[in-house]
Amino acid sequence: MNDPDLSLIARIADEMRRARRLLFITGAGISADSGLPTYRGIGGLYNDKVTEENCSIETALSAGMLEANPAITWKYLRQIESSCRGARFNDAHAIIAEWQDHFDVCVLTQNIDGFHRDAGSRNLIEMHGDIHDLLCTRCDYVVTVPDYGGFDIPPSCPQCKALVRPRVVLFGEVLPSHAIQHLYRELDQGFDLVFSIGTTSVFPYIAGPVAQASQMGIPTVEINPADTNVTRFVDYKLASGAAVSLRAIREAFR
Repeated sequence: MNDPDLSLIARIADEMRRARRLLFITGAGISADSGLPTYRGIGGLYNDKVTEENCSIETALSAGMLEANPAITWKYLRQIESSCRGARFNDAHAIIAEWQDHFDVCVLTQNIDGFHRDAGSRNLIEMHGDIHDLLCTRCDYVVTVPDYGGFDIPPSCPQCKALVRPRVVLFGEVLPSHAIQHLYRELDQGFDLVFSIGTTSVFPYIAGPVAQASQMGIPTVEINPADTNVTRFVDYKLASGAAVSLRAIREAFR
């Protein structure tokens, strides 16, 4: 992993000194330092592989599969959850939460690991949900669990015996309207500096705020070892890991 470019770090710290509202858009790469595999990025958990059932991971983790064969969907949900088990948020999550003392911070994340919440981020848009939040597909039963140990897969509701599922967005499902509305409200207020960290930015609601900021002349920063769909838009590109980059920015900002 590359060390961050210190001249770029100094310029980003200068941008922060002029800023009041910051947007952090994060993907799986920000949790890599916690030991989690990135989903499609470098060292991805399911990069270009088919499942044991000879279907793509997108099919296995789809709304259609949950309805047709919930055991398959839950098998891979449990694999993802087990990769999070015992891990915790890292310096990157903690530094973003710490900056709430200096700035008006909003975090928009694709991640379902809950690390931003655990680190203390308050203005948090978990666009794809949190794998630890479970709900019944029939009744009003909801529960937050530390992990998936200790219950049958697929789990059934203790109240009505229907299927229980995590509050996450599966392939083929619409995004939660409350999260979309939250994002729109934040974008309407505007930001002074936008960070894209550890995401390939394949989804329009992840890439869009970066492209929009760039068009409006708002400074943009990308932290990602690889080039992505937003690299061409950003003012500052750090081709290094999230934690090492944010530690360097924090030091320069001080």
